[in-house]
Amino acid sequence: MKKQFDLQGQLEGIYAHFPEATPMPVIGITGNYEDLTCKLGRGYYDSVVEAGGVPVIIPPEADRHVIINTLGRIDGLILSGGGDFNPLWAGEEPSPLLHGINAERDNAELLMAQLAYNRQIPILGICRGIQTLALALGGKVAQDISEVRGRDGAEVQDVKHSQDADRSEPTHTVTLDTASTLYSVYKSHFTPRFSLHTPRIPVNSFHHQAVSDPGQKFRVVATAPDGIIEAIESTEFKPIIGVQWHPECMESGLPLFQWLVREAISYREAHDLHDRILSLDTHCDTPMFFPQGVRFDHRDPRILTDLHKMTEGRLDATIMVAYLPQPTEQPTAFADNIFDQIEKIVSKNNRYLSLARTPDELWENKRAGRKSIMIGIENGIALDGKIENLQHFAERGIVYMTLCHNGDNDICDSASRSNQTHGGVSAFGEQVIREMNRLGILVDMSHAGEKSFYDALDISAKPIVCSHSSARALCDHPRNLTDDQMRALAAKGGVAQTTIYNGFLRKDGEATIRDVIEHLEHAIDVMGIDHVGLGTDFDGDGGVPGLANASELINFTRQLLARRYSEEDIQKIWGGNFLRVMAEAQRR
Repeated sequence: MKKQFDLQGQLEGIYAHFPEATPMPVIGITGNYEDLTCKLGRGYYDSVVEAGGVPVIIPPEADRHVIINTLGRIDGLILSGGGDFNPLWAGEEPSPLLHGINAERDNAELLMAQLAYNRQIPILGICRGIQTLALALGGKVAQDISEVRGRDGAEVQDVKHSQDADRSEPTHTVTLDTASTLYSVYKSHFTPRFSLHTPRIPVNSFHHQAVSDPGQKFRVVATAPDGIIEAIESTEFKPIIGVQWHPECMESGLPLFQWLVREAISYREAHDLHDRILSLDTHCDTPMFFPQGVRFDHRDPRILTDLHKMTEGRLDATIMVAYLPQPTEQPTAFADNIFDQIEKIVSKNNRYLSLARTPDELWENKRAGRKSIMIGIENGIALDGKIENLQHFAERGIVYMTLCHNGDNDICDSASRSNQTHGGVSAFGEQVIREMNRLGILVDMSHAGEKSFYDALDISAKPIVCSHSSARALCDHPRNLTDDQMRALAAKGGVAQTTIYNGFLRKDGEATIRDVIEHLEHAIDVMGIDHVGLGTDFDGDGGVPGLANASELINFTRQLLARRYSEEDIQKIWGGNFLRVMAEAQRR
């Protein structure tokens, strides 16, 4: 009793150590709103504490400033159980089977789920929470289980989904998908009765609504014997799981909270790392969408890189290119028009966005809390055959020029649609490369044919780059680099930036973030850690599940941390190597 009521003694025990406590991830838990009171079953926060997290209860407040600031201070999110959703959110009229709705929660939690998803925050949805995930992110929820039970016409076993027993008592089982994250979370906790060969686990049940369609962002990973969806998880390699039961009430539920805490720790580690490093995407084609009237200061669904997505994905800088298709009338003016539009975007958002021409300017912008845009040219036809136009574009601030695109031009032969016009780099192309060296403009050989690539290596007095090229050994495409090309590039001090274009990552099927990492690590194996990076090709058809747009780039960092790359090496990958070469090219 003395210790319990000895406040000073407890304080002395706290201050007898430094730091006072072990750092722990903060897990936000949405509160249930009933009778003018924000309530929460103690099982939620007790489970978070036992799993190693710090629970914070989030009231049902739909104010955007409150939600955004809350999300900026948590590392994981639990969407808790509670009453029904108003069917009007799904564009439906109420069924006679609908129970009491919880209007105070609906708007706040749907907003929070979508905004947390955009920020890549780990999420666990419980009971109502699984329905929140589905409703917020493109799925559907049945107002009553009877609307979806046996919907495929198959005979099913009836299951009571609203038990009378205590919440800690399991009353039915669910069958898990053995290829799921959920299965991996629970597999070490199976009892002999629910063995690895019969992946079923006992759960409790207190619901009458159910997810009827998980939507494209989720897949079903657990079902009840009557076919009701009992769990969903992300199809995009994101740390998001929703379960229909209440794990916080069961002894066997702790693994789910431990999973969330682990993911929250990883999220916070990546988030904090991005405070210290500078992240650069070396190739995006967003200006291609300028004619559609896109808004860079909006979260515009028509583009993959904008100010919101860069912020969500912790991307500090991107190199936007003026892409010129072949043929282009008045190509120099065409490129100038794109750069004019970029400058207008930067001027309009100058509190949060700046142009940069050098590595030092990138760091200055980061310290000032601004994102950076560098500019480049994709396809040397922008010169219109006039060497003096290089001086003009240097004065405009380009940091590199991709010598060609698909098809030969007057500078060199291309990797695609080539007629071997010059047998590599042309005589004019040799002049271009030497003038680029003089002006401090990086020579970019993405899109170039092999002979052009090797010619450029021989001609250039400065290291060259491939701003968005992957490994041909893993995907046999002429746009990719062979291992010999990679070795030659590294030997001359250059860099190759792995790209996220599906067709350059896999010849069959859909590529994912895992393929991007595989290509990156192959390049590291061949060239070494000092010669690699990332050039997304966003808005030039780049983007794969897990790295679909700039908001998801923090997932790339989490993958690197999971593979035990050091902070120094992650900085090299995230633009450090490319900026080293840029600084060398700009050195007079």
